[in-house]
Amino acid sequence: PILTNTDLERIRRIHNHVDDAFATKKLGICYPASDGASGMRGAIQKLCERATETVRQGNNILILSDRCQEVDKVAIPALLATAAVHHHLIREGLRTEVGLVLETGEARQVHDFCLLGGYGAEAINPYLAFDVIDSLADEMPSVTLEEARQNYVKAIKKGMLKVMSKMGISTFQSYCGAQIFDAIGLNGEFIDRYFTGTPSLIEGIGLDEVAAETVRRHENAFGSKTYRRMELEVGGEYAYRLRGEEHVWT
Repeated sequence: PILTNTDLERIRRIHNHVDDAFATKKLGICYPASDGASGMRGAIQKLCERATETVRQGNNILILSDRCQEVDKVAIPALLATAAVHHHLIREGLRTEVGLVLETGEARQVHDFCLLGGYGAEAINPYLAFDVIDSLADEMPSVTLEEARQNYVKAIKKGMLKVMSKMGISTFQSYCGAQIFDAIGLNGEFIDRYFTGTPSLIEGIGLDEVAAETVRRHENAFGSKTYRRMELEVGGEYAYRLRGEEHVWT
C-alpha cells in the first residue's frame, strides 16, 4: 500500500500499458485560502461531487492529492478528504467501481497510514517523507538513497502488519475501508457525515474546529512571520519542548 514517487507515476500513466482497462484521474483536495475555515465544508462537498462525476465518466482509479497546497490554497486534511470521498461513493453506489490512491505530505508515522487505509485509501504516496529522506541523503553514507527509501517503506509496512495482526487481519485488502477505530473527541454530526459508522463514546469538536485548525497551520507555514521560518516546528507532542505544545507538566 505504500507507493514511492515512481510507483505513483506508474499508476498515473497505467492507461498506456493495459489497453485502457484502467483510467486514472487526479483530484486536488485544496481550496482557495481566501475562503477561510468556513469554506472547507463547501470544498469537501465539491470534492465529493467531482469524485462521483469522475467515476461516472469511466475513470476507475482516483488519485486524491494535496500537492496543490500553496500560499493561496489550503489543503483539506488528508484523512478527512479520503473518508469523505470513500463514504460519499458508498452512498452513491459507486465505491466498488473505483480505487482510491492518496498523494499526501501529511502521512508520516505508522498510525497515519493505518488510519488512511482503514478509511478507504488503497494506496498512499507520502511524498514529503521521501523528500525528507532525500534531503538527509548526505548524512547517511552507509546506505544509498534508494536503500534509504526502501528502509522507510519496509518499516511502515511492518508497523501496519503489526497493527493488522492485533485485529486478527492478515491482508491489507481486508483492512482497507474496515475503519476498525474508535473516535475520541469528535461530535456525532461530524462522524455521521464523514466517518460514518465509527463508534464515538466521547463527543467533542466538529468540522468548524478542524477547519480553523487547518487554516491556522496553513498561515503558520505560509504567513509573514520570519522567526525560524526555514525550520520545522519543534512539536512537543510526546515530550515538553520550548515553543512547543503546552503540557500539564512543563
